[in-house]
Amino acid sequence: MHPAIGERTVQANGLRFRVLEAGTGDRLALCLHGFPELGFSWRHQLPLLAQLGYRAWAPDLRGYGDSSQPAGEADHANYSKRAMARDLALVMEDLGHARYFVAGHDRGGRVAHRLALDHPQAVQKLAVIDIVPTLDMYESTDMRF
Repeated sequence: MHPAIGERTVQANGLRFRVLEAGTGDRLALCLHGFPELGFSWRHQLPLLAQLGYRAWAPDLRGYGDSSQPAGEADHANYSKRAMARDLALVMEDLGHARYFVAGHDRGGRVAHRLALDHPQAVQKLAVIDIVPTLDMYESTDMRF
């Protein structure tokens, strides 16, 4: 791993999260991985963000890598994008940050979108990468799909 990247464990929402971090800037960036990736997938971008004056984090989402992997509930609600977004809002709060930029790839893009909807006071700007827009996806998906 790049020498500019550190690693820590954060406890939030009753769970453990592995978080990679880089930079010391006053602009804050939260980077969310896709499926079946981990926060490690941002290892090349974190040092670049640090060079641009960002302090950046890339956690393993709930159920991935070295983050907690609680058993799924019958309705899967504890693995919903809303539950994962709440996790991340609390991770960032635990790190001492109330407002930040968010980038999410694939499944992380959907979690990032939910984070922006449910915690608009926290998300300064949002970038979603490599996802079909959610409404388009649900409107065009049926049993034939």
